[in-house]
Amino acid sequence: MKISIGSDHAGFAYKEAIIAHLKERGHTVTDYGTYSSDSTDYPIFVIPAAEAVVRGETERGIVLGGSGNGEAIAANKVKGVRCAVCWTHETAELARRHNNSNVLSIGERMISLELALEIVDIWLETPFDGGRHARRIQELDCYEAGGGDKGMLAVLERKNP
Repeated sequence: MKISIGSDHAGFAYKEAIIAHLKERGHTVTDYGTYSSDSTDYPIFVIPAAEAVVRGETERGIVLGGSGNGEAIAANKVKGVRCAVCWTHETAELARRHNNSNVLSIGERMISLELALEIVDIWLETPFDGGRHARRIQELDCYEAGGGDKGMLAVLERKNP
């Protein structure tokens, strides 16, 4: 699988370890930085990693920081991204099964490296369940495509004819 990855300084060590882990498993990784532990701003590295997913250059993306929250917020600003912050096996599985997450966010300061690598594997291997969850993804896509309130009105009109 082709995977894009980006982090700020607080996620740098895990980013490097995850890249090695992914390559060992035969994945192709595009690294959008940062390239050191020097303090930097996460949007500079996270947004391009998320954009690569939307453009179809990579199938999935992984973003990292101290908590993973800012990185998820930044990634989710990219139209078409569904980024989930995951901190347990279950959150990783459900992010894929129920939300069809295409970008994963991990906080280096929140979990062990061992758990982070397990989360990456679970998230990459878990399929999307579809069904009722697909309808919800379509509702999100409709809102996003409508440019805000108009998109949500379309969703509501479909629900309440």
